[in-house]
Amino acid sequence: GMQSHLQALLSLYKLFCPEQVTITLPGKMKTYFRSSEGPWKAAIAAVRQRNQGISPLSQAVFLGTSQPRSRKRKWNAQLVIPASSANTSHLQEDREKNCFYLCSTNESFPVEQLQTFPQLLQNIHRLEFPSQMGSVLTNPLLLHYMNCVKDESIYLRLYYWMGQMLQEECPWCVVDNPCEEEFRSFLETIYKAECFLQEGFSACEEFLYKTLPLWDGFCCRSEILRLVSWIPLSSSSDIKSYLYDPLAQLFFTSSIYFKCSVLESMKELLQNWLNCNVIQVDLESSS
Repeated sequence: GMQSHLQALLSLYKLFCPEQVTITLPGKMKTYFRSSEGPWKAAIAAVRQRNQGISPLSQAVFLGTSQPRSRKRKWNAQLVIPASSANTSHLQEDREKNCFYLCSTNESFPVEQLQTFPQLLQNIHRLEFPSQMGSVLTNPLLLHYMNCVKDESIYLRLYYWMGQMLQEECPWCVVDNPCEEEFRSFLETIYKAECFLQEGFSACEEFLYKTLPLWDGFCCRSEILRLVSWIPLSSSSDIKSYLYDPLAQLFFTSSIYFKCSVLESMKELLQNWLNCNVIQVDLESSS
């Protein structure tokens, strides 16, 4: 029967081998297969128009999506812990009283009142996490909390937010993006958080695997190679296809400085893997 998914498959066959499909297909149908050539076509068109002195008429964003998001809301606005709505109308004296009261009850503890490590220890099971997950990256106490309390929902919220921001701000995946310095600062913030936690973020790993084939080896070079050094240990086949192969293409055609930078990043990646493996072995032996 002419079901929608079968029509989409037949239309794909007809695109590449029209002689194999003789039936007439409807002009409008649901899209089941995205074009894998979208990013390359957009990048080539942008370079061609730039060389002709004409600004791109349209912006192609990350991996084939059509419309860029509005840049009215900056990513760095998400790195400040917002005050809880319950406390915005109180004076400082009232906040201090509330803080004392919260320490003696079972109510949640507003995260913007968290100032010292002893406060974290006393209220670690009553923290009210911020709505802006990006603020966790710049707050050592909240990073300590993530290390101590393995709450999957916190990681899922952070990874979702981080993945969205990396996707929308990446200069070489968004045509004619003028905010390279902001993105460089964002990558540096993520790297410092990974060093603090001594582990890489899965959202960052996914971003690297998707964008390294499109990377020119120049934009945000030091920040990208630092993030590469924190990729979690995974199967050798994934590492080869998603990490080594894209870097090898740049490695053999780049300067000696780039080659040394890549080798240094690989050495740090190996050291991080060894450290993580030693910690895991120690935990297993102690249990």
